[in-house]
Amino acid sequence: MAARAVPWLAALSLSAALGCAKAPAAFPSSPNAWPAVQKRSDASSREHVALTVYDSSFALVREQRRLHLGRGRIALAYADVSEQIEPATVHLQALDAPGDLVVLEQNYQYDLLTPQKLLEKYLGRKVGLARYDGDEGADVLREAQVLASARGPVLAVNGEVTSLAPDERVIFPELPPGLLPEPTLVWLLDSAREEQRVEVSYLTKNLSWHADYVLSLAADDTHADLTGWVTLDNQTGTSFPGAALQLVAGDVHRAAPAPVLGGAAGSGRRLSKPKPEFVEQPLFEYHLYNLERSTDVLAREQKQVQLLEARGIAVEKKLMLRAPSGNRPPFVRAPRPSQTSPLEHAQIVVVIENREASGLGMPLPRGVVRAYREDARGAAQFVGEDSIGHTPRDERLEIELGLAFDVVAERRRLQQRQLERCVQQSEWRIALRNHQDAAVVVEVVEPASGDWQVLASTLPAERRNATSFAFVVPVPARGATELGYQLRTRTCD
Repeated sequence: MAARAVPWLAALSLSAALGCAKAPAAFPSSPNAWPAVQKRSDASSREHVALTVYDSSFALVREQRRLHLGRGRIALAYADVSEQIEPATVHLQALDAPGDLVVLEQNYQYDLLTPQKLLEKYLGRKVGLARYDGDEGADVLREAQVLASARGPVLAVNGEVTSLAPDERVIFPELPPGLLPEPTLVWLLDSAREEQRVEVSYLTKNLSWHADYVLSLAADDTHADLTGWVTLDNQTGTSFPGAALQLVAGDVHRAAPAPVLGGAAGSGRRLSKPKPEFVEQPLFEYHLYNLERSTDVLAREQKQVQLLEARGIAVEKKLMLRAPSGNRPPFVRAPRPSQTSPLEHAQIVVVIENREASGLGMPLPRGVVRAYREDARGAAQFVGEDSIGHTPRDERLEIELGLAFDVVAERRRLQQRQLERCVQQSEWRIALRNHQDAAVVVEVVEPASGDWQVLASTLPAERRNATSFAFVVPVPARGATELGYQLRTRTCD
């Protein structure tokens, strides 16, 4: 009865009882296509495997195997490679005596043995249908011809066209040539040694990593502990037990040849104390992280390993107010005079100077920072998260955690005048209100375009860059502060 509940693909079977099934082969069926000496290697002959994983969902696999080939022309089927391998990137080299092994031809065979493939190979051919008879206590067999397979088997049985019944299974008399249980590399080799130690390298898709950070804020919001974790995701369909693991942080352009990863200039630098699992070192224009031990990278597994740890780093909590895009001066479509914007809440931002003097000073791969802070009872509570990009050392890091509940603002445009064809002048008022029992300071950042100048303001204006300026606005406890400024802009030459 259980067979009725599964799809027809799951009901297909091979007729092992008939004794006529042949083992799948990785070599062409024609006897003249390959030399007589055929060898096979799988993961059991693997001596070492190393993974260099990029944060763009691909990885470089390098593995060493000891092969008993013999002398002469050899056809080698090399199994247990990634199901997501990029065949054009495969490279085979002999390690002990490179001149004693010559690669004459390389093939990648990925016509895998599946129920669907079996039906495709048997189009127009005869198969058996088996249905269990409970009264007889045995299978009832009948013959059928496969007419179609794209959307389920269509069969010709006793002059009728029918599909597969839920309690029937298909019996194939033999395995068609060329179908493999797994993807396999096949080389035609010329070997001058009985035994060869080789390294095979290739790129594979669907093996990736990303960084996650835990930021534990102190009660005074001036210090924090930062822990970085690597999450490794193996969706290649292949396991790599006991792998040497390296991670590359940086945007590698895939159209260019991949950089050589065998060794980077410079000595490894410890990320922090206590000793982390990874040691970082430069690689080309990227950063390479070496795991100091081997690890099992299993198929369809997510693995987390600690990347770094820094304690007592200096942080600054800030409240910031940035103009929404619809209210950015100067207005392209000016609102009515004295129009007030919707209520805005100040953003909560944690600022970290990624410097050794602040207790950090290390390259931080892109990832997600999740912040926690203890409540009055000492329990850690989640207070927000933000994505960060690749952040070199000595750079500033701003982490936006959310919106302040009790600090709000309303902005109002008092006037806007067209002075010349390309020159506008506008006047703004921003009312900030603080409903907390303690005074706060809000950093108000305003955008501008073209050539611009703050003509007058109630508080000093600081030019941040070519497109923004800022005010530092103190707001008393359970009180309000009004900020005003005049802006003149020239938007064309």
